[in-house]
Amino acid sequence: MSTGNSPLAPYAACDTRSKGRRYPEDAPRYRSEYQRDRDRIVHSTAFRRLVYKTQVFVNHEGDLFRTRLTHSIEVAQIARTIARALQLNETLVEAICLAHDLGHTPFGHAGQDALNACMRDYGGFEHNLQSLRVVDELEEHYASFPGLNLTFETREGILKHCSLSNARKLGELGERFIQRRQPTLEAQIANLADEIAYNNHDLDDGIRAGLITVDELKQLQLFRRQYEVVAAAYPNVNGRRQVHEIVRRMISYVVSDLIETTVAQLRAAAPENVEDVRSAAGALVKFSDGVAAEHMELKKYLRDHVYRHYRVLRMTNKADAVISSLFTTFFARPELLPTEHQQIASQMEAKSGDAGRARAVADYIAGMTDRYAIVEHERVFDPAKRS
Repeated sequence: MSTGNSPLAPYAACDTRSKGRRYPEDAPRYRSEYQRDRDRIVHSTAFRRLVYKTQVFVNHEGDLFRTRLTHSIEVAQIARTIARALQLNETLVEAICLAHDLGHTPFGHAGQDALNACMRDYGGFEHNLQSLRVVDELEEHYASFPGLNLTFETREGILKHCSLSNARKLGELGERFIQRRQPTLEAQIANLADEIAYNNHDLDDGIRAGLITVDELKQLQLFRRQYEVVAAAYPNVNGRRQVHEIVRRMISYVVSDLIETTVAQLRAAAPENVEDVRSAAGALVKFSDGVAAEHMELKKYLRDHVYRHYRVLRMTNKADAVISSLFTTFFARPELLPTEHQQIASQMEAKSGDAGRARAVADYIAGMTDRYAIVEHERVFDPAKRS
């Protein structure tokens, strides 16, 4: 285990052995290939929009709740700690984490579910695939190629899940799903860092919003353990300081377990290179069985008491109404789209028929922030609003 700037482990992803980019480019002079990926992601339009996209609570409900942007930064921070400790590629894991939600719709998972229902007859909608579509096709920055032209390894890490039918359309990027192979260790870290971040930070936001309480959370082993430590060490601390102490210790606890369990997994598997990692029978980055069970208990609790709370479900209902009505109207009458998107829809329809037009409409809606979606809905349906 490493805590400093140690050389990369032999099974870490290394940009000098990258599978490259879709469109060849000269190597960067003063940074690595994965640094270039990270920088392109940070400068992208989709990344900036994340600041106004829902994590759990709609942005305008409160300035202190997390957004997709702050969530992505928190995921990257957790993942970098893990990668450094395991002597893996910290820059690659950061790039993956910062890009993993670029394709998310407005209104969080509620928006994704609504758009997926609208796209049911046209290939569906899944935010991992949309994130890949954003970096491969939709971002418009460079004269020589569409998208951001990221390395294979960053693109692979963005695509956490994929059906076999979709995998068959993705060429080399989809092969690991077809052959049941593993991604890089850096991609595996990004996946679990995402879970750590949203479990612990959604808990924090749930307390802040008054949906759940500290006393109620004591029934969960993962929370109760750190609550007792904090209560013993700081008996006079309560409120926000107490919650922050508990949450940061919960994160530290599960991150330490993940690192230590993964070290044991790597020793047992003894991979000599990235190819050995890809050929492993299962993921090598993992929690211990006990912590995995505690983490799942917390996840289920949040599902039942936060994500299904009536206040959150009301937002879900609004999201479905806004996105479904926008999609139905724009699909039936693409001339109502902004001029640029009318042209895109026409071009895509000429290539792929109704499915192409539907995908163009989905791209437009998925790229919206929460606030823009609400305003666009008013422009289209409220007679009192200026178009």
